[in-house]
Amino acid sequence: MTFTGIHGLDRSIDTTNRWIADVAAAFGTEDRRFAYRVLRAWTHTLRDRLTVDAAAHLAAQLPELLRGVFYDGWSPRHVPRKYDLHEITVHYAEEARIGRDDVPKTLAVVTEVVSSEIAPGAVDQAVWQLPEELRKLFLPGGGAAGRAAPAERSARSPENAPRAVM
Repeated sequence: MTFTGIHGLDRSIDTTNRWIADVAAAFGTEDRRFAYRVLRAWTHTLRDRLTVDAAAHLAAQLPELLRGVFYDGWSPRHVPRKYDLHEITVHYAEEARIGRDDVPKTLAVVTEVVSSEIAPGAVDQAVWQLPEELRKLFLPGGGAAGRAAPAERSARSPENAPRAVM
């Protein structure tokens, strides 16, 4: 599909649309605004906890349009932020506009979708730079089921969408 007439941008828009559709499908919803919010919040929450080099490495894997979303509002001189479990939960819940109780499931589902879209191991490399208590939030099943180190992604399964907070 042509949006701009510029091949690279059109391809990025198509890819971004597919990612958003995949996130929505993983939650069993057609709410693309919800899918975009949880994906955007995922990129910002992870990005802010990574070093500049690790964040740039992860961003390089994203489609051009999502790379812009990733960097939106970023201040590299203030990273990595030392979120603890409570702070990262509050931050993500507020940006994604979901309930705090839904944060672990939501982060894990988005991690699986993004992992399925980019180079194998790229998300795992980023997530494994987090302290264990935070890493467990991002990994499906809280880091269980063979995720003791960066490895092959497990297949994702659709989940019900978390409750949005207005």
